[in-house]
Formats: sequence, C-alpha cells, structure tokens
Amino acid sequence: MPTDSSRVAIVTGAARGIGAATAKRLAADGMAVAVLDLDASACAGTVDEITGAGGSAVAVGADVSDAAQVETAAGKVAAELGPPVVLINNAGIIRDNLLFKMSDDDWDMVLGVHLRGAFLMSRAAQKFMVEQRFGRIVNLSSSSALGNRGQVNYSAAKAGMQGFTKTLAIELGPFGVTANAVAPGFIATDMTAATAARVGMGFEEFQEAAASRIPVRRVGQPGDIAHVISFLVSEGAGFVSGQVIYVAGGPLC
Repeated sequence: MPTDSSRVAIVTGAARGIGAATAKRLAADGMAVAVLDLDASACAGTVDEITGAGGSAVAVGADVSDAAQVETAAGKVAAELGPPVVLINNAGIIRDNLLFKMSDDDWDMVLGVHLRGAFLMSRAAQKFMVEQRFGRIVNLSSSSALGNRGQVNYSAAKAGMQGFTKTLAIELGPFGVTANAVAPGFIATDMTAATAARVGMGFEEFQEAAASRIPVRRVGQPGDIAHVISFLVSEGAGFVSGQVIYVAGGPLC
C-alpha cells in the first residue's frame, strides 16, 4: 500500500475558496496535488503556496463538464505526478434565482458543473484507483441539498451529489475505493459573498446574521472543510464510505 507521500490527489475548483484550502491541506499531508480549475493561470497562487512550503503541485486547466477536457486533464496528471487515487469534486458555480425567473441556461450550467462534472471526473479517475486497488473520492454537497430559496438548481445538484456518492461507494468499494460527501453549511467564500450581494447585504453583516443562527456562533472557514476532507481521504478512513457529513456548526433541520 502506498504511503500518503506517494499518493496523487486532484482537487477541482481549487483556484480559491474551499478547493484551494483543500489542495493546500492535502499537500501538507504529503500528497502531490493537481490544482484544477477552469483556467490554469488562476491556480498559480495555490500552486505557489504549496511548492513554496516544500510540497508538490501542478496547475491544470479544464472545464469539468467537458468530457474531452476531463480525459486530457486526467492523463496530464498521471503523466506529470503519477496515477491520481484521490479525487475531490469541489468545482461549482451558482446561478441563483427564484424558479419563475430561472433560465434554462441557469439550470443547465449549475447541473453541468456540479453533477456532470463530478461524474466525468470520477469516471476518469476511477480507472487509476481500481488499478492501484486504492482510492478516495470526496464530493462536495451542501446544506442547500435540504432546500434553499432561490437555489432550485443548486439544491438539486447538491442533493444529487449525495445519491451519486452512495452509488459510487457501492460500485467501487470492492476495489478498495471509498466515496463520501461533505455538505458544508455557511462557509465564508467568494460564493457566499456573491449571495450576500444578491440579497443586498454587506458581507460582514451577512456573516453576522448567519452566525447568530449557527449553534457554535460563527460561520465556517474553508479550512474547516479541508480538515474533514483530509480525514476522509486518509488511510484511517478506509471503513467510512457512502456517508454524507454535514459540516455546519450544528444540526440542520
């Protein structure tokens, strides 16, 4: 069984936010990390931080909803770093609106990046995992999977991630591959800042309002999610599979 230091991870949507925090955490855990985002140049900051700390990382540009680009990206990672056996499907976008205002494109783009993207990336990576008889897939769901006004597309995508995860766990488990989902609550990122702007609130005020409703009385940070992902992809988490872990500062009703 390879050690963490010889394992290769792909983190999608890793130019910033939860993806960047996760890429840096996995690199600190000793993994070589492919920092993947739509534009490879946007990944430079994350890659520089990892390599500056003595880690190994490469920037990869790909649209995760495009099958050809995903296959090319997976091949590039395997050639430059080694077979990817850890995959974090974090890439995501929001196109929020109430149902009667939501366009076909708003729906298709969100479902395309989240669900189709996770499907294509997982399909491309699983062959390396099966060959190595070891693999870890973590899909980013969300508390919005439980329903959230103005996010019918995003909520559907994030709920879909949970069924997708459980099925991967069933199909890939016999090959030493686990699949789990992490469902963040309120995390302070560019995406939640965009939501604040959409509803006409300053980001600080938006965070304070959210924190007042969270039992631990603070909003989450990208590092809170990266920490949970670090556990799920570890050697010690080999008997945890098909689970959805809500990381939200308290129970959700």
